[in-house]
Amino acid sequence: MVPFAGWELPVQYPTGPIAEHHAVRKAAGIFDIDHMGQVDVRGPDAEAFLQRIQVYDVSQMAPWDAHYSLMTYHDGTIVDDIFVYRLPDSWMVVVNASNREKDVAWMEAHTHGLQVEVTDISDETYMLAVQGPKAEAILQRIADADLSVVSARKALRARLDGVETLMGRTGYTGEDGFELYFPADEAVHLWNRILEVGKEDGLLPCGLAARDSLRFEACMPLYGHEIDATINPIEARLGWTVSLGKPTFVGRENLLKVKLEKPSRLLVGFEMVDKAVPREHYPIAVDGQEVGYVTTGMKSPTLGKFLGLGYVPRAYAKLGTELQILVRGRPKRAQVIKRPFYKPRYKQ
Repeated sequence: MVPFAGWELPVQYPTGPIAEHHAVRKAAGIFDIDHMGQVDVRGPDAEAFLQRIQVYDVSQMAPWDAHYSLMTYHDGTIVDDIFVYRLPDSWMVVVNASNREKDVAWMEAHTHGLQVEVTDISDETYMLAVQGPKAEAILQRIADADLSVVSARKALRARLDGVETLMGRTGYTGEDGFELYFPADEAVHLWNRILEVGKEDGLLPCGLAARDSLRFEACMPLYGHEIDATINPIEARLGWTVSLGKPTFVGRENLLKVKLEKPSRLLVGFEMVDKAVPREHYPIAVDGQEVGYVTTGMKSPTLGKFLGLGYVPRAYAKLGTELQILVRGRPKRAQVIKRPFYKPRYKQ
């Protein structure tokens, strides 16, 4: 157990992070992610408000759609990465634990002139994730709705073992699965019940270490690593979330400038040529000159290779470019490769 954003979170369970990682790739894993925050947004101007405070054009979303997005500051750098759910009678925004208070304050500061209610519902809402190729089959055993009709980035309300639950076909592992939102006082009941019905399929409880290695292989960003308040979505390779066709949103003009002028640096994926672990903050060099830094690096449990993510000048972001990772000051050879390292397997 480790402290994280005011919570005590499990790094691993007795099975260990490698077993947990492989369980998610081959069968399924359950993650207690209640440290994440949830914000209810409703009112006549709820859509207009969300158009203002985040980068994606939510007018394209139908009821029960879910979409990854970002909130950006006026200079285009990232407040937080978020998931937006359009529900029949309201919206829900899911935020990172370490940014919860900041995010809610940021949202409330941008309600001026709009008929919208922004309510932090994190304390009464519990969040679990069940991820992996067998996630649907496991949850179907206790669900009163047909989960097979829900495609990726869609949601539905169902009863799980009698508990009213919002189920989003979303996740942070590169595998098919669901993120579950339900009353906090049902947490122990549902956690134990899902472990029980998933045992025969090899479902394991998973901690932070496996969550990090899984998202890393799928090249999903982690706030404080690949993205933060000094990085913009274009250089972070998240330009696909940014709807510059929207007339206005906070940060739009600066992001349009970055898009047109091209970013000075880019996030790249790389594979170690020399055997070494490219840890976070290690400098990246070209021809002996430091040019960037590692954001995340490890030996991929699925691929068995030493891989990393990091920022380098745009000139060195091309596939096949030779880099050096300075491991405790010693240069170790690496090469820029295609991202993601592991191709996500989402239900279409």
